[in-house]
Amino acid sequence: MADSGLGGRLGRASKIARIGLTAASGAAKAGARSRFGDSDAGVDHAAAAKRIADVLGEMKGAAMKIGQLISLVDMDLPPEVRTAYHDALAQLRDAAPPVDTDAIISVITESLGKPLDDLFATFDRTPLAAASIGQVHAATLHDGREVVVKVQYPGVAQAVRDDLANAEVFAPLARVFSPNQELEPLLEELRERIEDELDYLREAQYQRAFANRYAGHPFIEVPGVVQELCSDVVLVSDRVHGRRFDDVVAEGDHELNQRVGEIIFRYAFGSIGRFRLFNGDPHPGNYLVTETGVAFLDYGSVKMFTRARHRSMREIETAAVHGDRAGFLAAMRRSGFLPDDPQIDDEDVWQWFRLYMEPVLVEQPFTFTSEFATRLLSATSDPRSPYYSMLRRLNMPADYLLLTRIHLGLNSVLGRLGASNDWTAIRAEYTEDGEPQTELGKLDAAWWAERRDDLPVG
Repeated sequence: MADSGLGGRLGRASKIARIGLTAASGAAKAGARSRFGDSDAGVDHAAAAKRIADVLGEMKGAAMKIGQLISLVDMDLPPEVRTAYHDALAQLRDAAPPVDTDAIISVITESLGKPLDDLFATFDRTPLAAASIGQVHAATLHDGREVVVKVQYPGVAQAVRDDLANAEVFAPLARVFSPNQELEPLLEELRERIEDELDYLREAQYQRAFANRYAGHPFIEVPGVVQELCSDVVLVSDRVHGRRFDDVVAEGDHELNQRVGEIIFRYAFGSIGRFRLFNGDPHPGNYLVTETGVAFLDYGSVKMFTRARHRSMREIETAAVHGDRAGFLAAMRRSGFLPDDPQIDDEDVWQWFRLYMEPVLVEQPFTFTSEFATRLLSATSDPRSPYYSMLRRLNMPADYLLLTRIHLGLNSVLGRLGASNDWTAIRAEYTEDGEPQTELGKLDAAWWAERRDDLPVG
């Protein structure tokens, strides 16, 4: 089998340390030359960035996920250097070097207890996609049904745990790209999600929950699950044909981009508003644009809010939407988010939350941009932000921290589309039974009127 990078703990730590030091040296020179006006000629940052991405991609597991997360944060480097590293690491979000197919087939047959020919009529040895924890192959069942087979890499679970135990070796690499970004929140993100992502039976359960709730929807599609062919390391689901998000963005079809943006927004807010559910991985590789709408893939990180938490979140957000500062602060205190701490300025809390919800608070229509996504990310995670120390003192529960990260990722996706709409009115459809204001809203409302009595709702 080709070297998949799932070797021992010390070997993985050594690789990460080496590429971290190499990147740190090159980026430090670039930063110094930029600040002092010197030329950066002769330094091939594109090649260096590709080398880092290649190593992290080969290593899979948490090492690759760290690269994915770093690709989403602001990099404090000269523009041309930042672009080189960002573009290279961004490839980790959608693709990685695949593991040898014979090893993948061995995982399938050992886990499901049958030869491959008994399980599938056809199985494409070339993977459709390869990511941090597993890769996906196309196949057909004996009844002719087209499916995709998601298979966990052999040894990846232990590799992930080794990486998290070696957390300190990521520090030089992380500081290269975002010297003001703390590493620990990135690792917390991994720790919170890792057990769910490593258990494909749990992911299948989550995916079925979404598929059942969105069955028959006019523009939101969730692939069905072939439960009898799933295990803790194999997940088989219906194949959906569509165009990749990045390809759609590259085409530059304004009307299509607006449609896709509205669908993604409705999926996120509708899932939370109606079902108390959200899919915790809103990156571009998880969207396929179909003839009728958007198919949403990958349910390895799903959260269901309790009724009490959902109610308290709704109280906080409703007060903010209606400009009720006193009601907002009271709801924050009732929820336990806002402790009695004299170092926390109520006005800072109010202003930060209004920035967080700006797309639904300001005069409509609001257009999402990459600049807005960066501004909100910086306000939330950069120690230089006036809100940073305040946010660290809030009693944000883990599920709300995860929701905040999802919100930041959603802003980035919608910013790439340049999505523009009356988001206040669209949000109100899911939180206040508001009248639909768009053609998609009318389709969704008609579907909801037929289904709501049969579905578990929030």
